[in-house]
Amino acid sequence: MAADLSQLVKAYDVRGVVPDQWDESLAELFGAAFVRVTGARAVVTGHDMRPSSPGLSSAFARGAAAQGAGVTEIGLCSTDQLYYASGALDLPGAMFTASHNPAQYNGIKMCRAGAAPVGQDTGLAEIRALVEGWLDSGAPEPAATTGTITRRDTLEDYAAHLRSLVDLTSIRPLKVVVDAGNGMGGHTVPTVFEGLPLTLVPMYFELDGTFPNHEANPLDPANLVDLQKRVREEKADLGLAFDGDADRCFVVDAQGEPVSPSAITALVASRELARHGGKGTIIHNLITSWSVPEVVRENGGTPVRTRVGHSFIKAEMAKSGAIFGGEHSAHYYFADFWNADTGMLAALHVLAALGGQDGPLSSLVAQYDRYVGSGEINSTVADQQSRLAAIRATYGSRDDVTLDDLDGLTVTSSDWWFNVRPSNTEPLLRLNAEARDEATMTKIRDEVLHIIRG
Repeated sequence: MAADLSQLVKAYDVRGVVPDQWDESLAELFGAAFVRVTGARAVVTGHDMRPSSPGLSSAFARGAAAQGAGVTEIGLCSTDQLYYASGALDLPGAMFTASHNPAQYNGIKMCRAGAAPVGQDTGLAEIRALVEGWLDSGAPEPAATTGTITRRDTLEDYAAHLRSLVDLTSIRPLKVVVDAGNGMGGHTVPTVFEGLPLTLVPMYFELDGTFPNHEANPLDPANLVDLQKRVREEKADLGLAFDGDADRCFVVDAQGEPVSPSAITALVASRELARHGGKGTIIHNLITSWSVPEVVRENGGTPVRTRVGHSFIKAEMAKSGAIFGGEHSAHYYFADFWNADTGMLAALHVLAALGGQDGPLSSLVAQYDRYVGSGEINSTVADQQSRLAAIRATYGSRDDVTLDDLDGLTVTSSDWWFNVRPSNTEPLLRLNAEARDEATMTKIRDEVLHIIRG
């Protein structure tokens, strides 16, 4: 096919519409290029429940095997289950998923052995260049010996590994509603939760890549409505919502109120620090709440602030030897999970923390949720840089604020902060603001939006 790889190969993964932008013939080339770039003698692959996923995954395996690599196919899995396989088997891996995107999309998340990320600067650009070359000049030469393709089930081992990292043996019984959104959480949750003192109320556990009930994107409040209603109806202790490939987990309390991912980051950070004797580095991106570095310091840890995005978090974790990292988008990274992100492990920490005391989740997380945030607000703009310059001009002359450029522009005062970041792929500016009270947050949010939107 005549593919435009500039539209298909993103900063961290491959993602596009099937079959309009890519198909199995292109997946086969990606498999070959992946082996060439990583130098792998063996790889592991997995896929989600989208209709196109099995075929794309099989084609990738054929391409990899033709280059002489043995392929272990683990079949249906969550993205963090693929990371588990990459880490436990010490193999480069490829996960076929488009996460929370609509049904017609699919993609590949690739990693080196030990779940080390593959992005533009760590192999993805080279993979793209090889595929483009083959599209122009013909298919790659096969290896002298074709690799074998074998199947392996890793679900039980994945679940056992997660449960070995969190002590859930002595928690009180809890009732938990889980909305899998017809995604891979419906595949992993029953096995991970098996034998735990939990009453599980499943929602949309049927694997269906057409997402008949709602988008599998819990970051959008509209997709939490069903879970919130069910938690209240069931008088459950909490609710969990997973995205399509089940690597992100969102939490709601017994009243159905969403718990900020920053509060979950702070909660899990405090528990991981306790496991490590009150010492360790915790990574957080620059738009998580002020409460995260505060809690980290209070618990003896060292907070390290990074840019937004999993490649930056994972790189900083490896560099600093961090024990845990969290993002506002509900991605949670664990040193004990090869520095990879797993929402399921974060969920187990929440269950252990809640079940280890008598109060409701709202009381437990209140100590970690200390400020008022705006959430991420996107604005379409014609010229991102001119709007950023206007914001800098407005605040740069003030004595009571500091400015930094780690990721977009962050402006900080003693009572509030905001960050404005340009999107890399769309004509958008993303605003996040936080303050000590609602009135101050609203005021600063609206001031900045006025500048952004004119």
